[in-house]
Amino acid sequence: MTLRILDSHIHMTSRTTDDYEALYAAGVRAVVEPAFWLGQPRTSVGSFTDYFDSLLGWERFRAAQFGVRHHATIALNPKEANDPRCREVLAEVPRYLLKDGVVAVGEVGYDSMTPEEDEVFAAQLEMAKDAELPVLVHTPHRDKLAGTRRTLDVVRESGIAPERVLVDHLNETNVALVRDAGAWAGFSIYPDTKMDEHRMVALLQEYGTDRMIVNSAADWGRSDPLKTVRTGQEMLAAGFSDDDVDQVLWRNPVAFYEQSGNLVLDPVPGFSAGEPPTPGVEFEGSSVLRGARA
Repeated sequence: MTLRILDSHIHMTSRTTDDYEALYAAGVRAVVEPAFWLGQPRTSVGSFTDYFDSLLGWERFRAAQFGVRHHATIALNPKEANDPRCREVLAEVPRYLLKDGVVAVGEVGYDSMTPEEDEVFAAQLEMAKDAELPVLVHTPHRDKLAGTRRTLDVVRESGIAPERVLVDHLNETNVALVRDAGAWAGFSIYPDTKMDEHRMVALLQEYGTDRMIVNSAADWGRSDPLKTVRTGQEMLAAGFSDDDVDQVLWRNPVAFYEQSGNLVLDPVPGFSAGEPPTPGVEFEGSSVLRGARA
């Protein structure tokens, strides 16, 4: 089977061009890169806006050189919501939500479930409603079940339709809550932490493939951008059909992010597999590098 994959949550800013080549060879034709914590605390609004500009300009251009369509989600992430130096970026987020390539507000949600995170989460849900964008939600690494319950309460209070919400980093403890709420269920297949392929297949056997989305969450930590591929292979080995795999790895993430109206899945013009990239060649959307729709 030839896989086609949209990795719904991957931090390509942290990855190399070798990763892009490997992703394309494995069937990944599109990615979504959520704005997230870079590991080093940011100290000013300018460091955020430079990062957002890079996601929407340079990283899209870099991905296209390897045949991959790149999209982003934009937000003040939960971890940095607790730093008063970062809060001013909330005033900048709405204008970025109008830019080409933005397919959701995210990552939003909880890290430590503080009052500051409550406030920032609710504010950005309102921004999503105003911009008519879906929402990518980060569930906390600690107290995940309590954090998921709180997340779903806040989403309900916001009035956002649950089908416009993807709750990510789920596991066996909270998947039922998310599915019962009518939201999309996201799973990060990540070495040592989060989920692995075998546990993911077991959940798919229990809950089915509807509204289930698998991603690699590959970033600057010990991670593997091909975990989506490995999950698809594990699904096939467990008796799932080619169609089941296509639904989980392609049709489900496409259906979710298509709600933005900004998802681009056409092949990259001028790209030839196996040929070296040609920096500077124009491609559809490269005008973002020149500040389009700024």
